[in-house]
Amino acid sequence: MKSCSGKRLAQALEQHGWSLLRISGSHHIYGKAGSIVRLSVPIHGNQPLKAGLLHHLLKMAGLTEADLEHR
Repeated sequence: MKSCSGKRLAQALEQHGWSLLRISGSHHIYGKAGSIVRLSVPIHGNQPLKAGLLHHLLKMAGLTEADLEHR
């Protein structure tokens, strides 16, 4: 799996209908209308997310790795 920063993941989420609900420290909490899922995305500058966390967040959001490529 290709590495991705928290900032880039947040952009991809917003492009796919997720909205920022609140910010708690360095974690941005995203939600989507009609869904009970809440995603906590750590944003630490441009540091890449660890592969397991990135995979989990993508799975919970219903996105694929290809969705990160579209800008």
